[in-house]
Amino acid sequence: MTKTGPLVKYVVRLSADERSFLEGMIRTGRDAAYRLLKARILLKADASVENGGWDNARIATALDTSASTVLRTRRQFVEEGLEAALARKKRETAPTPRIFDGEAEARLLQLACSEPPEGHARWSLRLLEKRVVELGIVEAASDSTIQRVLKKNALKPHRSRYWVIPPKANAAFVAAMEDVLEVYTRPHDPARPLVCLDETSKQLTNETRTPIPMGPGRDARFDYEYERAGVASLFMLFAPLEGWRHVAVRERRTAVDYAHILRDLADTHFQEAERIVLVQDNLNTHRPASLYEAFDPAEARRIAERFEWHYTPKHGSWLNIAECELSTLARQCLDRRIPDRGKLEEQTRAWEIPRNQGGTAVKWRFSTEDARMKLAHLYPQIS
Repeated sequence: MTKTGPLVKYVVRLSADERSFLEGMIRTGRDAAYRLLKARILLKADASVENGGWDNARIATALDTSASTVLRTRRQFVEEGLEAALARKKRETAPTPRIFDGEAEARLLQLACSEPPEGHARWSLRLLEKRVVELGIVEAASDSTIQRVLKKNALKPHRSRYWVIPPKANAAFVAAMEDVLEVYTRPHDPARPLVCLDETSKQLTNETRTPIPMGPGRDARFDYEYERAGVASLFMLFAPLEGWRHVAVRERRTAVDYAHILRDLADTHFQEAERIVLVQDNLNTHRPASLYEAFDPAEARRIAERFEWHYTPKHGSWLNIAECELSTLARQCLDRRIPDRGKLEEQTRAWEIPRNQGGTAVKWRFSTEDARMKLAHLYPQIS
């Protein structure tokens, strides 16, 4: 007995009208993709034409689909007819209930448009995730679910990051970079805590007209005119392995201000540490010399010896983990008009306390091996 091919359980035989209809569908290409796929399956499975009646495996290979899809289309055609075979597969299980139904979604949007907690310029996804559970809006929700709801309702957060990459073959850059990256790989040592330091400034501004709060279908409105009220300087001290940070607000950021920040860091925040591993950028005031401008030589020498000094390379401040925390502070707390230094200190304090209580940390993953591969153009080529 000669073997003619695998046994086909559901044999497809199209009438002339059915075949003409399916060929017309494919020719125009106006139907949904799943209907066009099923039409091609039926045409190749049609045993009523010469060289037709392909088996499931051959059809699946030719049309780049699964054999189960071919078998299901055959069965639907034989048992239920052409239109049933072209229809979308029926759901076999009930759909997963929506976490945010109409009422819960409305309450989430109302919350997202309300005033954020103290210390925050706006609601973040994590803040909303925590708050909707606290208020009993839902029992549990992920930040990705909340993001989908906000995106659907045209509430979209925006982020941007900027950095400068140095010229090619920069030995000074890679030497400083690898020094800092080596520091980041060290295990946690409470006796020698890692602290990253960075600085920024905040323009203080007063409103000239009373803002109009947001309402249904209307954004909050602030007058474009404002009154300048000076500039405040902020020093970010961040110990990523400790999950601790402190924002020091000062009138200026001179060498003397920097020196007092270091003394507070050594004698108040980490007074029990044997030595503090300090990572900072190359600002001209970030030197032991600044201590001698603020204190007598003995005191300056004492403070300087409390630190192990490390510097990010020029144009490589993105290697300073404190810059990540400053970016978070800018987005969550500083992105608004703040009228005076007292209010700025109050708001930064309200921002840092819950982050310290939660031990919020940064997971640094960029290693020396990554740098040598991804930033190979920065390394001098040895002939």
